[in-house]
Amino acid sequence: MKKGLFKVLAKANKLMLPSFTKQQLDLSKAKKWQLAIIGWRAFVTMNALD
Repeated sequence: MKKGLFKVLAKANKLMLPSFTKQQLDLSKAKKWQLAIIGWRAFVTMNALD
């Protein structure tokens, strides 16, 4: 159940949230909200893959 939820969240993230790697964002110059999105996407991805 938990893994399925994270898989759905991962798909939603891919559709709705911006991809900063495509924009070649430098993490040292990223704003707080950009770092929060990166962290959220990483958290969801790690839990979807477990």
